[in-house]
Amino acid sequence: MEQFREQTDEYLVQKIVSGQIEIFEILIRRHNPYLYKIGRSYNYNHEDTQDLMQDSFINAYINLPKFENLSSFKTWLTKIMLNNCFRKKQKSSFKNEIATEVDDKSIPMFSNQLHNDANNTIMARELKFVIEDALQQIPIDFRLVFSLRELNGLSVKETADVLNISEANVKTRLSRSKAIMRREIEKSYKPEEIFEFNLKYCDIIVNNVMGQIKTL
Repeated sequence: MEQFREQTDEYLVQKIVSGQIEIFEILIRRHNPYLYKIGRSYNYNHEDTQDLMQDSFINAYINLPKFENLSSFKTWLTKIMLNNCFRKKQKSSFKNEIATEVDDKSIPMFSNQLHNDANNTIMARELKFVIEDALQQIPIDFRLVFSLRELNGLSVKETADVLNISEANVKTRLSRSKAIMRREIEKSYKPEEIFEFNLKYCDIIVNNVMGQIKTL
C-alpha cells in the first residue's frame, strides 16, 4: 500500500479497476475531509454527513469503470456527493443570477498564505462555532460555492462544472458569500480548522466503505 500513497488519483483508479480493490482505501482517506466539508456546508449534521460520505464512496467505487478522466477524480467524486445531498434535500434547480466582477486570481479567504505565524495554527473552540454558525447564515446556493472554492480549493471552472452553473454565477455567489463571512469572522483561519474531521471518524468511514465494497 505504501508505494501507492504518493500516486495520483487517476493512477489509483486504474489500479483499482484492474482488481486491486484495497487501494480504494487511499482514495477514501485522501478525500474524506473534502466530502465532510461539503456535507456540513449543506447543513447536514455529523451523522447524516457520514452516511452521505459512505454512500458517495460506494457510488464512486461502483462507477469507477465509467470514470473517463474528463475531469479530475476529486471533481467527479464531489459531483457524486453533491448529487446525494441534492437528492436527500430534494433540492430544486439553481436560479439564474447576474454576475459581478471578481478576480479569479484573488487569494482565498482561508489561504495558507495568511498563516505564516505558527502561533495562529490553533483555533479556539468558541471561534470554531462562530465560523460554523456564520457559514449556516449563507444561503445554500452561495454556501456550496464558498465550500467548494474556499474550503476545498476547487477553481472557478471546476466549481462551475460540479454545480452545473456558469463561471459568472460562481463568481457572483462567491462574492456574496464572502461579504457575509467577512462580517462575522476574521480572515486568518485555515480551511482544515473548519468543520474538523478527525482521524477516528476517517477510520470509521474507511472501515464501513471497504467492508461494503467486499460484499459487492
